[in-house]
Amino acid sequence: MQLQKKLNSLLICLLFTMFDGMAQNAGSQFSIGFYRSQIDSGNYHSSIRDYIQQRQFVLPSDSVPKARSWVHRKLFQEHLLEYDHPDYNFYFSLLPDLQLGNSSARNTIWLNTRGAIAGGRLGKNFEFRAEFYENQGKYPRYLDEFTRREQIIPGQGEVKFDSSGASFDFAYTSALLSFTPSKYLNVQLGYDRNFIGDGYRSMLLSDNSFNYPFLKLTAGIGNVKYMVMWAQFMDMKEPKLSFLNGYRKKWGVFHYLDWNITNKFSLGLFEAVIWNDADTAGKRGFDFSYLIPLALLRPVEFSVGSPDNALMGVNAKYDLSTNSTIYGQFILDEFKLKEVTSGKGWWGNKFGGQLGFRSNNLFRVPALNLLTEVNAARPFTYAQRNSLLAYTHYNQALAHPLGANFIEWMNLADYQYKRWYFRGEVQLARYGLDSGMTNYGKDIFASYHTRTKEYGNKIGQGITTDLMYLRGSIAFLLNPKNNLRLEVSVAGRQEKNDLFNHRELIFQVGLRSTFRRFNYDF
Repeated sequence: MQLQKKLNSLLICLLFTMFDGMAQNAGSQFSIGFYRSQIDSGNYHSSIRDYIQQRQFVLPSDSVPKARSWVHRKLFQEHLLEYDHPDYNFYFSLLPDLQLGNSSARNTIWLNTRGAIAGGRLGKNFEFRAEFYENQGKYPRYLDEFTRREQIIPGQGEVKFDSSGASFDFAYTSALLSFTPSKYLNVQLGYDRNFIGDGYRSMLLSDNSFNYPFLKLTAGIGNVKYMVMWAQFMDMKEPKLSFLNGYRKKWGVFHYLDWNITNKFSLGLFEAVIWNDADTAGKRGFDFSYLIPLALLRPVEFSVGSPDNALMGVNAKYDLSTNSTIYGQFILDEFKLKEVTSGKGWWGNKFGGQLGFRSNNLFRVPALNLLTEVNAARPFTYAQRNSLLAYTHYNQALAHPLGANFIEWMNLADYQYKRWYFRGEVQLARYGLDSGMTNYGKDIFASYHTRTKEYGNKIGQGITTDLMYLRGSIAFLLNPKNNLRLEVSVAGRQEKNDLFNHRELIFQVGLRSTFRRFNYDF
C-alpha cells in the first residue's frame, strides 16, 4: 500500500512537472532527443536516422561560456582531444557512466562504466566513429531477473557474473565507417544499431537489441530516399552446431523507400527477410538471391521456394505545422484475407501498428517537447517456426521490446533551460504471458507450431498482465560535446496479473556521459 501511494505520487509529479531533455540538433536523432519537423525541405527524411554525425547538444547562446583555461575547456566545452582542419578532423573523449541508487526490491544498485569514443573525418566524404565501454553493475530487480533469464544486459550483450553472483560484468563496443562519394549516395559499414520510424518505438526496425554488423547503402534523389541494408544477427536460443564455432547466426536484408510526397506528407515502404545461416543439414551462409539492392524481397523469396521469414510494412508522417507531427506504422508478417474478414481470430493473422503525435515548442514554450504514441502487435507477430527465423537478435526483439501480443501507450516529454534538462515518461501496457507449456504468442522466440489455439486469438490473451512504468529525471549538462552531465532520476514500475504483483521504486544519482540509448522501459 505504501509503495502504491509512492507510485501514485510519482505519477502526479510527472504529469505536472514534465521532465530529462536530451535535445539535439534538428534531425540528429540520438538518445531520446526530439527533432523538429522539416516541412520546408523536401529532402529531409526523418524516418531514416543518421548515426554518423558527431553528436553534441546545442546550447542557448547565453549559456555558452567564454573561452577559459585548457582544463576548463576540456571539462566543460570540448572533447579531451580534438583537432579541426579543413581537410580532416579528429576527436577523442573518455566517457564515464557512474551511478549509485536504491531499489525498493533490491536495496543498493550501482553502475560503473568506463568508456571512450574516437571519431573524425578524412576529406569531405569519409567519416568514422568507434566506442568502447567496460561495465560492472548491480541492477534493479526486474532488470536483474531479465538478465539472469536471458544472459544479456538489455541492448548491451552477454554478461558475466562476479564471484558472489550479485552483480554483472559486461562490455560494449560499436563502430561505424561512412563514405559519401556523391550527394546522392552514402555507404556505411558498421557494428551498431539502426532505427526506422518517426516515433520513440519502431514496429519495423528499432535500436532495441544489441549491436550487429551491417552494410548499408542509402541513395537520395529529390524527394525520394532509398535504403538497403544487409546484416548478420546472433541467435542464443538454438543449440550450437558441432561444425560451427559460437552461437548460431542468421542473416537479414532490409529495403526501405521513403517518399516526401508533399512538404507535409511522407510515406515509406519497408520490407525485410530473415534467414538461417546453417542447420543440421549444413551451412547455407549468405544468400546471394537477396544481393540485388533494388529487388522486391517477397517475389524473390517466393521464386526460390524459400522457407525464410519475410515482413512488409509502411511508415507515414504528416506535419500538422512546423512543430507538430502525426505519424504511424503498420507491420505485416503473415495473413490470409479470408481469415481476416471472418473475424475468428486466426493465429496466422500476424500484424501490428503504431499511431503517434509529437510536438516541439509546446504551448509556444521554447524547448518544451511532447510525444505520445500507441503501439500494438497481435499474438505471434515476428515469430516463426524457430528462433533462427524469428525477428530477433541476441535474445531481444528487432522491433518492439515487448515482442508481440501487447498494446502499449507511451508518453514522453522533455524541457531544456540553458544547461538544465528535464524529462519524464509514463508507459502503460497490457500483454498476455504464458504459463506452463502454453504459447499465447508473446514470446516471439517460441515456435508458432507450439501455439495453444488455432482460433480466438486476441491481444492480451493468456495471463493478462498490466504494466505501468513511470520515470522522471533532472540533469545538469557539464559538457555538450559528450553529454557529460549530473543526473538524478526516480522511476516506479508495477507489473501485475492474477498470479503476481511486482512493484519497484528506483532512485539513482550519477555522473553520466555518451548519447547511447537503452530501452529499460519494458
